[in-house]
Amino acid sequence: MTENKLIIGTAPDSWGVWFADDPKQTPWERFLDEVVESGYKWIELGPYGYLPTDPSRLADELAARDLKVSAGTVFTAFHRGGRPGDAAFEEAWEPARRVAELTAAIGGEHIVVIPAMWRDDVTGEALENQVLSSEQWDSLFTGHDELGRRLSEQFGLAQQFHSHADSHVLTQDDIETLLKNTDPALLNLCLDTGHAEYGGASSVDLIRKYPERIGYLHLKQVDPGVMERVRAENLTFAAANTAGVMTEPPGGLPDLREVIEEVEKLARPIFGIVEQDMYPVAFDVPMPIAKRTRNYLLSCGSRTRVS
Repeated sequence: MTENKLIIGTAPDSWGVWFADDPKQTPWERFLDEVVESGYKWIELGPYGYLPTDPSRLADELAARDLKVSAGTVFTAFHRGGRPGDAAFEEAWEPARRVAELTAAIGGEHIVVIPAMWRDDVTGEALENQVLSSEQWDSLFTGHDELGRRLSEQFGLAQQFHSHADSHVLTQDDIETLLKNTDPALLNLCLDTGHAEYGGASSVDLIRKYPERIGYLHLKQVDPGVMERVRAENLTFAAANTAGVMTEPPGGLPDLREVIEEVEKLARPIFGIVEQDMYPVAFDVPMPIAKRTRNYLLSCGSRTRVS
C-alpha cells in the first residue's frame, strides 16, 4: 500500500473460526466466497491450517476470488522465556516460522502476535499469576524484540502485537509498558479496539499518544452492558464471548467513527481488519453482519476503503 488510507478487511474470526479444523466452523471455501459477496478484498489467514497451507494452492484460491492477505497470526508466551534456546521461545518460533513463510509467500506484510492467557479459558482456574514480575516483563520485551527481528530479517514481515483479554498485556498501563520497552523497528501495535475496551484502555488515546506505534488495527466493539457483567462476575474471555461481549458495530464501544477519524490523521496506509469474535455461530449468521459492518465502517472516514 502506498496511498494514505485505511483499508478495511475481514478475518476468519468474523465467520466464527477459532481453530484450524472444527465442524462448528464455516468451511473455508464458503468463508472465502462469502467474504467476496460481502464486499471485502483483504483477509487474514486465521488459524494456521484453516486455509490451505500450500502457497501455490492458496494463491490460486485467492486469485480466483480477487482476494489478498494482509497478515498471519501467531501465539507466544515470552514472559516464560524470551531468549533463543528458552523452551517458551522455541515453542513459539517453530509455528511462527511456518505462519511467516506462508504469509510472506502470498504477499502478506504483517504478523499479528497474541500473548498467552494467564487462566484456563474453560474452568477459569489461574494457571499463573495475573501480574508479571519485573523479570517476566523483561523476558517478554526480549522475546518480542527477537521475534520481530527474525520476522523482519528472514521474511520481511512486521510484528504487530495484539493485547488480549485474560492475558498479561490488557490494560492501558500494560500496553504502554510494552511500547516503552520494545524497539519500534521490531514491534508495533495491532490495536484491537474491542480488546482495548475490554481492558479499560482508550483506543483513541493510544493513537494520539503513540501514533508511530500504531501499525495495524482490529476493529470491533464491546457491549457495555455485558462488559459490566464480565467485570462483576470475573468471567473468563470464553464465557464473556458466549455472553455476547463483542457486539456488531455501531452498537457498542469504543466509538469506531472517532477511532477511524484519528487513524486517518496518521496520514499513512494502514489495515483495519474486522474481527467479530463469534465462535461458535450458525453458518448463516456471519455474512449479513459482515456486510453491515463493512458499510458502516466505510461511512466513518473520508479515506477509508476496501482496496
